[in-house]
Amino acid sequence: MADASPPASNGHSDTPDLDIQKLHALPSEQQELFLLTFTAELLRFVSSLDADGASAHQIHIKRTLFKILALPVPAPTRVIRNNLGACFAQIFGKGNRKLLFESINELVGLVGVGKTDKDASTRHAAIHCLGAIFEAAGDSAINLSILVVTTLLKTLKNSSNHAGIRGSIFKALGRLYIGVNIGADEAGARDVWRQARNATSGDKAQMVQVRACYCMQQLMEHTAFFDNSNDYEKMLAALYKGMETNSAMVRHAVAACWSTALVKSYSEEPKAETIVRPRKPKKRGTKGPNPDEEEEIERPDSPAPTRPATTLSFGLGDILRQLTSHYVRHATSNKARAAVAICYIRTLRGLGEGVIETEYGTIARHLFGDLLGAATISNNRYRALTARQIVRTILEDVVGKSILGESAQLRAAKYLINDVLKDYPQVLKERPEPPKQVLIGTLSALSSLVLSLGDGISSIADSCRDALLQVLTHPSYTVQVYTANCLKAFVFACPQLLLSCVTICMNGLTRELGQLSSGRQTSRKCVGLANGLAAILSVSTDQPLYGSVDVFSRVLSQATTLLKSSSSNSDLRLSSTQIQVAWILLGGLMTLGPNFVKIHTSQLLLLWKNALPKPLNKDNIASRNMLELSFLAHVRECALGTILTFLEYNKRLLTIDVTKRLATMLHNTTIFLGSLPSKKSTDDMNQRLSPSLQLFDFDLMVRRRVLQCYSRLIIDAPQGTSEIILQTNLLPLTISCFASPDNYTQNTSISAAIASSSGSFESIWDVGDNHGFGVTTLVRGFDLELYPGENNSEESQSWISDKGSYSVIETLLLSPIGRGREYDSIKLYSSKVKTISPIAEPPATEVVNAAIHLFAILFPLQGHRIQESILEQLRSFMGDSSLLRDPARKEAMSVNMAMALLGALKVTVKETVLPSGDIRNESVTTLMRSLFRGLLIHPDQYVRHIAAQGIGRLARVAGNQFTVKEVDELIEHIVANREPSARSGCAMALGHIYSQLGGMAAGLHLKKILGVLNSLSSDPHPTVHFWALESISRLANAAGLNFAPYVTSTLGLLAQLYYSDSHNEEVGSLAWSNLEVELPCPAVITRCVGSLINVLGPDLQDTAKTRDLILMLIEKFGAEASSIVLIESLRCQEHLSLYAPGYMDFAVYVRQLQHNLDSHVPSIRTSSLDGLHNLMRRDTEEVLRTAEPGLEDTLWLLLDKDPDDDTVKHILRNWLHQSAIEQTSDWVQRCNKVLTKVTMKKTTSNKPVAPKKPKSTTDIQDEEVAGFAASLGTAADDAAEGSSTQELLKWQTRTFAMDLMGELLRMVERDAAQDATSEALQALQGRVADVVRMAFSASTTGVVALRIRGLKIINQLLKMFSETPDPEYPDVTLLQQHQAQISSALNPAFGPDSSPELAAEAVYVCATFVSAGIVTEIKQMTRILSLLSSALDSFSINSESASIGELKGLSSNAMVMVKMAIFSAWAELQVASSERKYLADALKPKIAKLTPLWLASLREYARLRFEPDISMAAGSGLSGNLDTIYAALNRETLLQFYQSSWLKLVEAIASLIDEDSEFVFDALDGKTELTETNGDAPKATIIPYRNEPVAFFFVLFGLAFEALVSRSNDEGNSRSHTLELLTALKKILRPSVSGSAIYQEIIFSETMDMVDRLVLTESLNVQSVIVQIARNLCLEHPSARKDPNAPVEEEKLSDDIDQLFELTRIIVLVVAGLIPNLTDDKSRVRHALNDEAVALLTLALSALVDASSVFPTIIETDLHACILHIFATILATPSCQAAVVPQSLPIFKRFLASITTSDHPRKETAAQVRTALARFLTILKHAQRRESDAAVPCERNCLLAITILFSTASNIFSPADPLLAHLASELGDCLTSRIPSKVAASCTRSLLVAPANHPADDVLRALVIPHALSLVGAASTVEGLDEARSIVARALTALLTSPSVHSEPVKLQAGMALVLPTLASWARNAGSSSYKEVAERVLECAAAEQTVFRGVLGGLEPQEKGFLEEVIREGGVRREVREEKEEPSIALKMDFGA
Repeated sequence: MADASPPASNGHSDTPDLDIQKLHALPSEQQELFLLTFTAELLRFVSSLDADGASAHQIHIKRTLFKILALPVPAPTRVIRNNLGACFAQIFGKGNRKLLFESINELVGLVGVGKTDKDASTRHAAIHCLGAIFEAAGDSAINLSILVVTTLLKTLKNSSNHAGIRGSIFKALGRLYIGVNIGADEAGARDVWRQARNATSGDKAQMVQVRACYCMQQLMEHTAFFDNSNDYEKMLAALYKGMETNSAMVRHAVAACWSTALVKSYSEEPKAETIVRPRKPKKRGTKGPNPDEEEEIERPDSPAPTRPATTLSFGLGDILRQLTSHYVRHATSNKARAAVAICYIRTLRGLGEGVIETEYGTIARHLFGDLLGAATISNNRYRALTARQIVRTILEDVVGKSILGESAQLRAAKYLINDVLKDYPQVLKERPEPPKQVLIGTLSALSSLVLSLGDGISSIADSCRDALLQVLTHPSYTVQVYTANCLKAFVFACPQLLLSCVTICMNGLTRELGQLSSGRQTSRKCVGLANGLAAILSVSTDQPLYGSVDVFSRVLSQATTLLKSSSSNSDLRLSSTQIQVAWILLGGLMTLGPNFVKIHTSQLLLLWKNALPKPLNKDNIASRNMLELSFLAHVRECALGTILTFLEYNKRLLTIDVTKRLATMLHNTTIFLGSLPSKKSTDDMNQRLSPSLQLFDFDLMVRRRVLQCYSRLIIDAPQGTSEIILQTNLLPLTISCFASPDNYTQNTSISAAIASSSGSFESIWDVGDNHGFGVTTLVRGFDLELYPGENNSEESQSWISDKGSYSVIETLLLSPIGRGREYDSIKLYSSKVKTISPIAEPPATEVVNAAIHLFAILFPLQGHRIQESILEQLRSFMGDSSLLRDPARKEAMSVNMAMALLGALKVTVKETVLPSGDIRNESVTTLMRSLFRGLLIHPDQYVRHIAAQGIGRLARVAGNQFTVKEVDELIEHIVANREPSARSGCAMALGHIYSQLGGMAAGLHLKKILGVLNSLSSDPHPTVHFWALESISRLANAAGLNFAPYVTSTLGLLAQLYYSDSHNEEVGSLAWSNLEVELPCPAVITRCVGSLINVLGPDLQDTAKTRDLILMLIEKFGAEASSIVLIESLRCQEHLSLYAPGYMDFAVYVRQLQHNLDSHVPSIRTSSLDGLHNLMRRDTEEVLRTAEPGLEDTLWLLLDKDPDDDTVKHILRNWLHQSAIEQTSDWVQRCNKVLTKVTMKKTTSNKPVAPKKPKSTTDIQDEEVAGFAASLGTAADDAAEGSSTQELLKWQTRTFAMDLMGELLRMVERDAAQDATSEALQALQGRVADVVRMAFSASTTGVVALRIRGLKIINQLLKMFSETPDPEYPDVTLLQQHQAQISSALNPAFGPDSSPELAAEAVYVCATFVSAGIVTEIKQMTRILSLLSSALDSFSINSESASIGELKGLSSNAMVMVKMAIFSAWAELQVASSERKYLADALKPKIAKLTPLWLASLREYARLRFEPDISMAAGSGLSGNLDTIYAALNRETLLQFYQSSWLKLVEAIASLIDEDSEFVFDALDGKTELTETNGDAPKATIIPYRNEPVAFFFVLFGLAFEALVSRSNDEGNSRSHTLELLTALKKILRPSVSGSAIYQEIIFSETMDMVDRLVLTESLNVQSVIVQIARNLCLEHPSARKDPNAPVEEEKLSDDIDQLFELTRIIVLVVAGLIPNLTDDKSRVRHALNDEAVALLTLALSALVDASSVFPTIIETDLHACILHIFATILATPSCQAAVVPQSLPIFKRFLASITTSDHPRKETAAQVRTALARFLTILKHAQRRESDAAVPCERNCLLAITILFSTASNIFSPADPLLAHLASELGDCLTSRIPSKVAASCTRSLLVAPANHPADDVLRALVIPHALSLVGAASTVEGLDEARSIVARALTALLTSPSVHSEPVKLQAGMALVLPTLASWARNAGSSSYKEVAERVLECAAAEQTVFRGVLGGLEPQEKGFLEEVIREGGVRREVREEKEEPSIALKMDFGA
């Protein structure tokens, strides 16, 4: 045990110490896990130390490390070596280096120990640790480096039988020179260099070759000893040999080594200077003994002359020539060429962006001319195709997309156009015509650049178009196809040139067709022009604004004319050209879709029938020569191509009849193929239709099309037609195409030659003859192409496949067949633009692929007998004796058969959308199993992989009995057969069986299968244990929780295997090491751990031991060098972050993801982005705080590299949604920063390399210079390494930033709508200047898309801040100071380089700007208004020359778009004119013109939206207007334009209806002959009612109604427009417009249903408009205009009454949604009673009262009862007391007045009012219980309501009504209660003072007076009644002066006799404080009638009289009473007795 260690720095615990005794006390299987865990913890501890801590703990850590190194058991394996090496690197890299020399010497000693296998583990570990130490601290141990090098080289010689140690030695030496750098010893370095060269060229272990290349790479990079020509050439010789390998890793290492030398030696001005070497001393002094000194004796030089060594200095051309010279050698293999291609990529990346951008022309010229144009490449078809793909990858993917910036891409496109394409045809003698291969490469590169640039290509659009159209007529068919493809991409990017391109092609085609008979390669030119034209036409569906039905019609006419005229041509070759051109044109038209094709379907079927007739008899066929047969086949192939395109784009037109007819034609074609002669070739050129094509080729092309059409037809055919298709004999045809033993040999003599030498055959994938013995290309290694209709299955793309940055290059080696666009030209127009059309395989291969697809579709649909016979036939094919002599064909058949059977099973198990069929017959499954069983033990691992998938699905189909038997047999086979390929195949099959059956169905087999797989996973053979582990992973994924009991044991097994040295590439055995390199076991172990994580899920948080082991393993996986391991490790961490985030080191994980974003391995970058996305969805700010600075910049730069990366967009958009409201200002700054961000383009530098410490311990083979380091500017020294250029981010990135800006504005606007004090709005208001600047900058760029975004932002700003005052100058608006920028931003939108979309958006902005009120002087807006006026004048007439500004030459669709924008803009001005009065003068002259235009546009919109497709009605007749004939084609396009504008038009018309101008109604009636002089018509004084609606009523009403009902996501129908729609509908439904149409039964009922739904679902503002609509419809109802005096008996219930009830029901429904207790339905969500809700409720109540006034008398009582119930409910509802009841009482009073106005009210009404009063009294009584907080206001409101009711409706009460006494009693009680006394007093005053018009008034007054007198005069102990007493006292005195009392002396005397004593009693009880008020009341009594007053006063007791005098005196009242009679005034005497 070690001594106690000193305290740890940084607060860490003491140094971990290994307890040897505890270790050895454990069982042997646990010792390894213990040691692994301990070393991982030790490394974690060391990593956490700082510099001081590392120094303090150094000695103890060193002692522990050497203790582990010395362990005999368990021996240190690879994972332990990695941990120990990392610990050494950490302590010497961070801490002091006192123990460095000692440690190195001890390790050197361990390297030299014993020779046994046990010692090998220690030696191996010591070697690794030496490399780690020198890499971290080698600059401090330079002196010891010589000793270490000598020791390692000696060990290398002694390790010839241990591949792992040899590889580790080279790795350690490479790391040593990284650390030692320029201090290395030259002699030792040369020894290492020699050994590394020898290993690279001669070592059989692939891992050793990789490490040796790595060693040479470091020597080249970190020393200057080998920067000379001699060493370089020797290195090249070794690398050339190393390239010839089957290992991709070796190829990558060789490429890395070579590219390092090339990049280092690059110079802009290369100078090869001779190196003068100093003479070597005769004797070399060495330190210490050297037992091998005899080998160092210098040997004499060769007598042959030697070339002097020169310094390495290459220009870019020299570098490229070196690479190409080896590539184009005839002896170079395809694998070596792949290595050269990778070296190309690495070299170009290493040279730096600046060099590549400057020298793009040199690179392109070299690749096109020297590589593609080399004879050895171009003369071999396969090499030419693969070279094209390689050049495409280098120049398009790497250079074009990854390295070049936007401006560099544009310069590159200019170079390709001006310096290559424009040289064809040759014009200048000094500029020769570019060869065919150069043109092909140029066109492909230009296509990629055009798609990347998009709108950015517009600056060179004209020159690009001219060049492409010139090359389109090139005599080479391949060049034509590539040109057409480039034209397609170009027109998509620059759609404004679509029509001009089509016109030029059409004219050229017409001209060439007219010269067909003249020869001169006219036929080829015609085909080229036709392909180009078809490709351009296919873009029309993606760019509908720029298409033209006139052009489409001309093309169709041309094609049909050609087909008709071809029959009259006697020359078959010319006729074939005409037919081919015609069908190509028709194929291009098929892409326009069913809206165009459907009216021509019958014509097309007739044309197809003529081209695909019933087959001729055999005698007829036999009598025809080869030329005629070729012609017949050619015609069929062309027609079938059009049918295929028709099926892909027009499946909607496949009726049963069309399907039958097409199936018949296809059947006829198959019979024709069968009737062709067996000999299909001839040497007679006169018998060939085309010089390069035989009848055999035409046969293949027709066969390909037939099979493709059948597959498409079966997939898309309607139900009920499959039997018709299946009747044909298709299955035998398919299997003969892909599985016939001898059906392929006719294609090529090369295949036959190879087949004859079967002994030399190794693998079908290495043949490289572009035919591959008929093998399918659906298999690419472990990746499989998707079957037709298949869902994107994960199994199709295997995780094992290389997904690195060179995967495209490596994939080329996985197939012997190359791909080319020229093989299938219909893909030019049958694919989407973004894919630039997929590259096709040769026809022979396409036949095989199509046959496999068709077999997969058809086989499950057949009967069992047919299935059985087909399988028997396949088995007989595989057993054919001829295959013994042709093993290559047998292997190709095995691949094809495996894919076909797997496809059939995928269809059966419903992994596709196709009919599943049935293959569950026992005989069928048995036969299929026997076929799969043979494939399962196939030597080819790819075939085994397919077969295993097939067996899994077969078990799923066949059932449990089959599965049990199959599992048992597979296990028996594993036990009995020791062949690794067989065992691995069976292991794969077991995994797939379980995964297909699922957890429950396969649960019985889990334990058995897992036991076998666990056993196989420990098998030392790499192939066996790799696939066993992969199956374990599959088992865990499929079993789910059922696997939980096995997690612990499986995890332990995985840890043991990961520890073991037999399961990684550093194993000793050479063969096993090579297999481990190909199938890395650590990767599949990582995958298994990921599966276990998913099994445990959230339970990980509860299982500490398991979780800790998983975390430790994942930590180790993250330090691996393999990219596949790193990818799987990232997936594990991603799942852990979901299941157990609290147990992960969040900061470490985030920073790891951040660093991985700079990886050049796309899969690592993608996985890291996914991980970041998941984290940032939860909390973006936390991730950003945790990450290192620069994460945001990295994300934007990633998006800049790939503008289509949706993951980055989701991250940024999610971040915006989380923080936009809180960080509004920051987001404005962020978007502004992106728009102005400048990237730095680095160039390479050849300065001496200074030593650098590695940033991490991860060593990735494919790692390059970090792509974004230069842009981020993270280190100052990086910027100094080379020159740099600056450039803005790509326009796509800036456009996305503007999209975020627009989204930010919308979010702030929504927030401000909800919160009037929105802080976000305030923050945005402060940054308005920045936003305007951004929008102005964007709107004045050269990219249309960015300009549109800029105008959209301006439009949003105008709408948001048009009325916002400037904080500094409140008198002006905020945007007024920016009006110059805004108006300037509009100018470019109307220029000649604009587009329809841009112009339309600018028109919208103009309208918003004018109507916003920022500028109110019309003179200041003259320019904008004149522009709108001129545009209106131009577009108001149907002219093809309509224009706006300088934008002219618009297509018909574009004209509609701009026209609707203009009309909408004027409509917006009209709507705004109601508030912006300054607009009236500008609008007056235009309204008369605009109104009919608006109405016509709305009528057209209604026609497009509601009428059936006119094309369907047109039938086959093609006469008439083209726009009418093809209306359906444009329907969807035009609808978008109308939908965005129609609502504004409706609002404008509605606003005009409000103005009641006479000409508006004339326009609505269709009277458009209006004078346009002043546009101001007189207003109608009275709007007359009319029975018939105006002509346009149904158009307006129908549009609004449909939009409200549909609720689609279209802009015109969105929720945000519902309010505007209803507001417009309210105006439309005026009687002057609608007449009585709305009251028609169907219309009315549908409208009510829609309104009903809106009330239940919409907001309060919408409901408010609905209430107004319902009220207006009630008041304007026809029944409301009947004679109100008609007797009730004459009225009859009718539909009118039902409609009135329905309208009032809508209003009541609104009320019910606001008042809680109105209905029994408690489920309905009710709105809170805020101000908006109270206003709505008040409106609804008022509307109900209004509606009641027009109800017929026979039914009005029902409505009255409903209204009274509503008011009573409101009165009783607690929540309504504060705000609702006070607002409703005036309405209640109005309602009562309306129903009780007559002198003799109806009995029903009287009863209802009495009931209401009784209910009010009950509510009052309930409120007096004080059971709720609302009881007090309820009591008060009840008193008010009762008072209102009686005072308004007293005429209906009888004087003897007992309710009067009840009311008076309740009122009296309230008078004496403190709380309601004030309100009760007010009510008492109202009842007393009110005029007594009815007897009930007098009765109630008599009942109330005693309570009033009692309150005033009686003494009370209740406090707080003073105010009430005062009110009542005033009421009593007022009563005396009222006419009803004053006019009757008796009443007056009686009243005064009651009042005066009461007042005296009040004064006596209240004391002197009341004297003043009592005196006032007494004087009021005296003023009422003095005579009566004196009489009453005289009757009082003297004491009482004297008291009153005293009260008056002390009250201080002195006043004069003016008499109304003759005396002007009297002085009131104080002596009342006088």
